[in-house]
Amino acid sequence: MNILQAITLGLVQGATEFIPVSSSGHLVLVPWLLGWEFDPQSAFVFDVLVQWGTLVALFACFWRELWAVARGVVRGLAHRHPLETAEARLGWLLVVATLPAVVLGLVLKEAVEQAFSSPIAVSLFLLMTALLLTLSERLGRRTRGLASLGWFDALWIGLSQVLALFPGLSRSGATIAGGLTRDLERPAAARFSFLMSVPALLGAGVVAGRDLLAAPDLGAQVGVVGVGFLAAAVSGYLCIWGLLRYLQRGRLYPFAAYCLLMGVSCLVVALLR
Repeated sequence: MNILQAITLGLVQGATEFIPVSSSGHLVLVPWLLGWEFDPQSAFVFDVLVQWGTLVALFACFWRELWAVARGVVRGLAHRHPLETAEARLGWLLVVATLPAVVLGLVLKEAVEQAFSSPIAVSLFLLMTALLLTLSERLGRRTRGLASLGWFDALWIGLSQVLALFPGLSRSGATIAGGLTRDLERPAAARFSFLMSVPALLGAGVVAGRDLLAAPDLGAQVGVVGVGFLAAAVSGYLCIWGLLRYLQRGRLYPFAAYCLLMGVSCLVVALLR
């Protein structure tokens, strides 16, 4: 992988991690469409570590909330009242929402890895993302704020995140859709989705970081990953900022239309090849 490819994929990662169109799907499809061939293991490590660039973007946007949640959880445990504040309660709701993907991720590991090697499967999952976004707009009443989130809501959204283990099924799309089907307002669903991505990105990055340290050409990979990391951080920050403002009034239909168009186009390309 050269510098130009790293910048391109970093920008793709940052732009699509938070917009509900599947970053993992695009990181499979973009190199495939452009005819770029990478070693599968190196590509996986690059993809996951570049996601940490979007994690930096998350911290830049939400550091006050994340700090308040972490402080609330620690103080609640110290006082032996883990749910004593709204921030502490939100922290434990995020834990509940994260557990389904952790548990089922181990069960589905082999199937998920196989999907990453199949552009056709990724294209079909993009079509499923389009359907998911469309249904959530039709089913949700959008009457609840983040403060009304309950334990079942968190579990439901967490189960939605399990779908996004597969490339092409957008993590932000699935979790925002899960929030909308529980009648959350769009900005509230998006905010909870973004906060949920912190443990997911941290965990995946730790695993990939271990693989990177064991790589024989570590010195060569660090520079490429660093460039992609920076590109993902900048584009990710801009996309979080833009999406939160768009969802104040905008709907998810344009993203559903994009996923439909991208999925169909890639299926056509696959058939022609």
